[in-house]
Parts: sequence; C-alpha cells; structure tokens
Amino acid sequence: MRSEMEKDILKVLITEEELQERIGQLGEALYEKFQGKRPLFLGVLKGSFVFMADLVRACQLKSDVEFIAVSSYENATVSSGRVKINHDLQQDITGRDLVIVEDILDSGNTLAFLKDYFLTKGAASITIVTLLDKPSRRTKAITADLSGFEVPDEFVVGYGLDYCQEYRNVPYIGVLKPEVYTG
Repeated sequence: MRSEMEKDILKVLITEEELQERIGQLGEALYEKFQGKRPLFLGVLKGSFVFMADLVRACQLKSDVEFIAVSSYENATVSSGRVKINHDLQQDITGRDLVIVEDILDSGNTLAFLKDYFLTKGAASITIVTLLDKPSRRTKAITADLSGFEVPDEFVVGYGLDYCQEYRNVPYIGVLKPEVYTG
C-alpha cells in the first residue's frame, strides 16, 4: 500500500496485526466485566475514534456510544496541563457504567480531569481503557483499568493518534521522525 506519510515514520512500533489481536483481548475482558449490563462507551475525541470503533466491535455487548472532545495539547507535543471541554456529553450519565476510551495515557491530565468530571455528573462506575500507556510521562496519579500496549517516551502517531491533525489514518502505531515535529 502506498502512503505519503511513510517517509515521516522512523519505525513501526506496533503492527496492524498486533493492534487487532490486542483489541480483541480487550474486548473479551470488557465483555466479561459488563456481561448483562449496558455500559456507555465514551470516546475521547479525536484520537480515540479508530480504537473505539474496533473496541466496540470486539466487545459484543448491548451498549451506548458517546463522545467528548477535550484539548490539552493545542498542536504541541507536550500537554499544557489545562484541560478544556470542546464538546460535552449529549446525554445524562447518572447511574451509568462508563467505559472511557482514550488513545494514549500520557501525563494523565486529561483522564484525571475526566474521571472527576464524570463522577460529579453521577456515573455509577468508570472503567478506563487506553490503547497506549506511556508511564514515563505521568504527572497525575491515574492508571488505566485496561491498556493495550506500554510505549516508550517517543512521539507516536497512527491508528487515531496525530501530530497537528495528521497521521491519524496510518494503520499502525509508528514513531514520528523528530525532524517532523522539531523542524
């Protein structure tokens, strides 16, 4: 397959096949946890949309899907530490079991903010599922309940993750060449 983005990728960190296998496992774990319940899968836009679509299909439960858009990066490579809601929930979550789906757990600022926010809105439970975990960058005391892959402190893109809104459609997780975001 041809791609004009390949020249910007330093290396493939996680292949398409590895992604699909692990997401299948995460879907099974969520099925076991929520069997007989009707969880609300809540995707954090924009980065989670590819992962969430595959995760919801892998988890064959009766469920709802909702999205929230927040920002803390503002086209930078490091979180600003301030989380802003750009698009809020469109339904009442009182008494609901939430599955927050995030592309990457990095500093933890966004997920710590969202967890507190949803608890104040009356969520019965919150399960955090993240495709990638980068614990070396954590500044908040938060962990994912389920995580796909631990990644090193490198700038990763693909499978929904971006740099300046590009590279989301790369079908694997790759490390972006430093000259792309420093030059």
